[in-house]
Amino acid sequence: MPERDLPLKDYDHLPVGSLTSRIRQLDAEDLTTLLDYERAHGNRFQVVTVMESRLAGLKNGAQPSGGDPAATGADAPPAPEGGSKASEATSGPPMNPPSQGDPTNPAQPRSTG
Repeated sequence: MPERDLPLKDYDHLPVGSLTSRIRQLDAEDLTTLLDYERAHGNRFQVVTVMESRLAGLKNGAQPSGGDPAATGADAPPAPEGGSKASEATSGPPMNPPSQGDPTNPAQPRSTG
């Protein structure tokens, strides 16, 4: 089965973390199609496990939900909170340039030319 026929668009390019949210919108038939494709192509343990667990839930009465098809999941970095967490207490020791690399350093020998 070509990727273009799968129930999730661009499936092969989705980050693993976003799949959990995206597969929640699939019914058992679509999820089975996707699971078969995964087993035949990537067969990633984490992805197969999540899909099998969701499929078992659907077979036990769970319903497809409005999972966010655009969700980025755990692979995306958290949104920045703003501001710096650096302070005097968390900064490192002061650094002095090496004497041979700073012409303004009085310890550096000068040519008397």
